[in-house]
Amino acid sequence: MSADPRFRLCLVTDRELARGRSLIDIALAAVAGGATMVQLREKTIATRAFIEEARALKARLAPLGAPLIINDRADIALAVDADGLHVGQDDMPYATARALMGPARIIGLSITALDQLDAADARAADYLGLGPVFAQMTKVDATAPLGLDGLRAARAMTTRPLMAIGGVHAGVAAGLRRAGADGLAVVSAIVAAADPGQATREIAAAFAA
Repeated sequence: MSADPRFRLCLVTDRELARGRSLIDIALAAVAGGATMVQLREKTIATRAFIEEARALKARLAPLGAPLIINDRADIALAVDADGLHVGQDDMPYATARALMGPARIIGLSITALDQLDAADARAADYLGLGPVFAQMTKVDATAPLGLDGLRAARAMTTRPLMAIGGVHAGVAAGLRRAGADGLAVVSAIVAAADPGQATREIAAAFAA
């Protein structure tokens, strides 16, 4: 397991799954339930609205000690003094992100295929979001699931913290830990839950068991 507790359970937001509820309220409920980090992922709202939302969420998370990670948008992350940035394989290279974000902020990288673990970006990122491990419905352009065998193979290939993403819920959390995940990144099982806080508690408990 990773020695860094921040990477144990990350909520990844998805506005379309929130059923009209506030993403800030969902994030706060998740942190109260055991989420250790929040990644704000916005693909459709305007930049100004994204900044306002991120700044408000940062203000609420900071006293709780939960880092705010911005997905893809380094400009937003810098504008709101977020704790970090998450980039995908088609986003800016790690070295560029690090130069922009500075040495202290967290930078995570998506890994969707095992051969990506050989790249310099994967060796340098603070954590790797590996997936999808299982079939999922939240990302229409997602690659084929890696499965537990893929997670085990990735674990053998890197010492970087691995956060499993894709189809993650309480029922698979223990298996993901046994296969080598240092943490979990969860979207629909928390965002779409009737009680996001309780859903997070169940996932956290299953992963820790």
